[in-house]
Amino acid sequence: MDVVLTAGQPRLPVDRGELSAALLAAFREAGQLPDTELADRADPYGDDLQLALYLCYELHYRSFEGVDDGWEWDPELLRLRAVMERQFFTALRAEAPPSDDVESALAPLLVDPVDGHGVSYFLKDHGELWQLREYAAQRSVYHLKEADPHLWVIPRLTGQAKASMMAVEFDELGGGHAERMHATLFANLMADLGLDPAYGGYVDAASAEMLATANVMSMFALHRSLRGALVGHFAALEITSSPSSRRIVQAMERLGAGPDAVRFYAEHVEADAVHEQVARHGIIGGLLAAEPELAADVVFGISATQFLGGRLADQLIGAWSADRTSLRVPLRA
Repeated sequence: MDVVLTAGQPRLPVDRGELSAALLAAFREAGQLPDTELADRADPYGDDLQLALYLCYELHYRSFEGVDDGWEWDPELLRLRAVMERQFFTALRAEAPPSDDVESALAPLLVDPVDGHGVSYFLKDHGELWQLREYAAQRSVYHLKEADPHLWVIPRLTGQAKASMMAVEFDELGGGHAERMHATLFANLMADLGLDPAYGGYVDAASAEMLATANVMSMFALHRSLRGALVGHFAALEITSSPSSRRIVQAMERLGAGPDAVRFYAEHVEADAVHEQVARHGIIGGLLAAEPELAADVVFGISATQFLGGRLADQLIGAWSADRTSLRVPLRA
């Protein structure tokens, strides 16, 4: 089954608190934006701030049905977004002690422990089909636009880093073939699992932890000053993707998922094993050869990625271990 990804815009989601409710009202009615004080006192990892940030960032991707395009660069909205980003960024910085030792930051990612405890281990050994479907619904917040946030770093790189990044992104985008784009493959996976493959279809269901893992990519991507952090983020994803994808393939096969569901992760087992080497030596190596002063930012990007991934894993496995949904809105059977 081949799903054709359309250019349609998703509907605005449901609010998750005072901040996101006021922002949604402004989008719908071209009204007044929420006061920055709401952002100042919001939980940096909470549902309300993470949804509000997601709403701001999506204006740079597909936006939403009925939302005026003028909001994308509205100066007052950018001012509000900056306050939310400061909240989020400061919280992440507090979790990542300053370091410029890139090799030490990468070293733990290069070892795939036999007795690991992440989501892919859980799904491989204990997962049920309903949990696999929930995982796909959560991850769709990012995978249906896979590669897009990282593309923004390319104009900000030079030399080998730029060439290597382009090589990896060319693969992510299907090597010139729309049906091979990773976003398309994920849409096929969703259809195979009986899920809605529409872009943004599960934003209302996604947890705050999942929104944060998507938002950090956009935050790093939209700021040139954070190009080193985005490179670190990208490398962390590529290095850990192949072994975790192999475990999810095993989970898919054990649970009787169809070939399109298996294909997405099987593709990542092979492709990301190659991308890992390119990311380490070509992208990170090339960036630091040209701009060695960005080493600490690369480490921060790696650390933030691992921290947010751990929070998401805890949220998913915690819910599943208690035999309850990880989603805000349960899936249909």
